[in-house]
Amino acid sequence: MDKLTDDIHRCYFNHSVQFFYEQSGKNISAHWRPRDYVVVSLGMGVSVIVILANILVMVAIFINRRFHFPIYYLLGNLAAADLFSGIAYLHLMFHTGPWTIKLSQNQWFVRQTLIDSSLTASVLNLLAIALERHQTIFTMQLHSKMTNRRVVLLIAAIWGLAIFMGLVPTMGWHCLCDLDNCSTMAPMYQRSYLVFWAVLNLFTFSLMVAAYTRIFVYVRHKSQRMSQHTSQIRHKETVFNLMKTVSMILGCFVICWTPGLVLLMLDGLGCESCQVLRYEKYCLVLAECNSLVNPIIYSFRDTDMLQTFKRILCCLCRRGGTGHKDTLSGMRCNTLEQERERDVLQRQDLNESG
Repeated sequence: MDKLTDDIHRCYFNHSVQFFYEQSGKNISAHWRPRDYVVVSLGMGVSVIVILANILVMVAIFINRRFHFPIYYLLGNLAAADLFSGIAYLHLMFHTGPWTIKLSQNQWFVRQTLIDSSLTASVLNLLAIALERHQTIFTMQLHSKMTNRRVVLLIAAIWGLAIFMGLVPTMGWHCLCDLDNCSTMAPMYQRSYLVFWAVLNLFTFSLMVAAYTRIFVYVRHKSQRMSQHTSQIRHKETVFNLMKTVSMILGCFVICWTPGLVLLMLDGLGCESCQVLRYEKYCLVLAECNSLVNPIIYSFRDTDMLQTFKRILCCLCRRGGTGHKDTLSGMRCNTLEQERERDVLQRQDLNESG
């Protein structure tokens, strides 16, 4: 009776996920093929590495006092978004392939919401980092004067908006009552939503690229006018290196996510000759690899971050191998002592150069 009522009103709330996939032309095998095993195994492996790598970044920022500034809090929040992306992708691996046809509509929407929210959180974090860098670089400061309370509120707003954007399709922007407008890549989403989401993110990418380009031009122009004073040279190099790091993060993000977003937009526009399903999995894997790239960038671009990574890993090895009772808090104390000594040496160097 419920199905009959749904069909009369052109809504299909009680139909299976398989029904929508068949309607959109996205066929799913009911049996596991060798390719399915490979995709799921690799996906799970990448997800676990992404999760562990970004936990390492978050712990490094927590224990090292030199990272207790707004820019690093935002980079830590970006690592949290990448961690969330790894969890979302791992969840996807347990609900993909032949498992997909066994999902309920709510389970399918949860799967998609996790992926959408993780991307939105990453985009908003990158936008917040761009704004923070714009505020500080144009005054040739290394760190923003933003209070910890404002940083916390900003991070909370980022996650609130990310979760909201992920829930938008479940709140009505779906095609359960409009099968003719169902997309191919996401068979229960309306095509118009895919276009909106892709265009919004691509526009945000463009704004961030323009902002970083303007900042780089300003920094180069300003650095040419600075004197050869030792402290100013060191300050300029620190600012410029940090700018290179966050710009590389943005660049990798754009490279990894743009193909997928363009594919979503083509699907939303109803391009039947684009063969979006042929490239879907490749774009998804490329997008997930972005969450693994950021910790690598931190390691090669930030010496302090790399040294902190080594301390954390050495501490874990000592605890696991010899049974020492080294704790994270103890390592944090050692790190703080080392940072205090370094600050003293830097002040002495500045006094001598002055």
